[in-house]
Amino acid sequence: MRGDRKPEVCVVGLGYIGLPTAAVIARANCPVTGIDVSPKVVETINKGEIHIEEVDLDGLVRGVVDRGLLRASTQIVPADVFVIAVPTPFEKDGHHTPDTSYVMAAATEIAGVLKAGDCIILESTCPVGTTHKLRDHIAALRPDLAMPGLTENTPDVSISYCPERVLPGRIVEELTNNDRSIGGITPRCARKALAFYKQFVRGTCVTTDAKSAEMTKLAENAFRDVNIAFANELSIIADQTGLDVWEIIRLANRHPRVNILSPGPGVGGHCIAVDPWFIVHGAPDHTPLIRTGREVNDAKMHHVIARAEALIEDNPDLRVACLGLAFKANIDDFRESPARFVASRLVRKFGSRVSIVEPYASELPIEFSDTGAELIDLDEALEECGIIILLVDHDLFKVVPAEELRGALVYDTRGVWPGVSDERVPERLRLAG
Repeated sequence: MRGDRKPEVCVVGLGYIGLPTAAVIARANCPVTGIDVSPKVVETINKGEIHIEEVDLDGLVRGVVDRGLLRASTQIVPADVFVIAVPTPFEKDGHHTPDTSYVMAAATEIAGVLKAGDCIILESTCPVGTTHKLRDHIAALRPDLAMPGLTENTPDVSISYCPERVLPGRIVEELTNNDRSIGGITPRCARKALAFYKQFVRGTCVTTDAKSAEMTKLAENAFRDVNIAFANELSIIADQTGLDVWEIIRLANRHPRVNILSPGPGVGGHCIAVDPWFIVHGAPDHTPLIRTGREVNDAKMHHVIARAEALIEDNPDLRVACLGLAFKANIDDFRESPARFVASRLVRKFGSRVSIVEPYASELPIEFSDTGAELIDLDEALEECGIIILLVDHDLFKVVPAEELRGALVYDTRGVWPGVSDERVPERLRLAG
């Protein structure tokens, strides 16, 4: 990466973060090879198409593929910079133990083509210490290369951690404009990664050590999770006391130093619903608040299910429509989605009485198979279903006028339809839980 030559980049993992990252880097005129285990994903991208829904991503990918700056492959290739963007799920032990096997598998592949002068950057959200474990894993596979922090001489390669901090629906914009925390195994590693990111990031890039950067990512999402837990707990209290949680929050937020977030049916997504457990796992005796926040948000899903079940059981002649499956508005990402969890539980219990409206899905997820549930459009739901359970605040749902909800029993977990009431429901079932 000397002089004016653009580095050749290899992005490992072409999911919701990896593909936009690869495309943004390619837009900066860096030749990029994206690696994914799915031949279907690779084929789709090489045709200039995308396999995920994200604003402005389709045109960007088409453009960089047409210019020869981005290609996809199932096989690792040599590069100057390797960016790892693979998932870090939980192990299947029921204890929210982080599973870093995908990261280590990527490291194994990279080790096979690594050469002196290369730079490795881990972007996957990980427990604190994962970047050092990645370094040690590669060191064991490549004893011929001097690793940062393990040699008194100049290391042969550079290893850093730099997490994304983006909002689905705005990923392309925020990958470019948001600030980045770049943590190196050594300061030299951080400087090399900084030079790389400055080629396509307009936001401020701040260098630190790898463990601090790892903890920063986890702290950001745990902060959000705890604050949402307060809002969700408040909604349950309001429900039990017959109060309107949305009115309470609206009035409380008029205080100049209060900003209560919006409650919902739980918390989902690949970050906020997952990352706080990484902190708890690393310090189980010192994280009562973070653990409780996670438990409150998980419990909120079951509270919503109980409310919805009671409503459906009390009105056995009415069809039911669950509006939304995504974990947040206006995206097609259903990972860790509370709406998906709630809807699937209701379908499992009430079968074909329950239909699903999800404008960002062409078919229902696998857990809805053989239940009798159907994917219908919004107009059919409004015309045919006497019970409307709103789980996601998609823009499409927000524009439904109150008069189209007249005569229906409405359970709005997102506060989308303020003031909805009718002669059948003098006090609307709109509380968030």
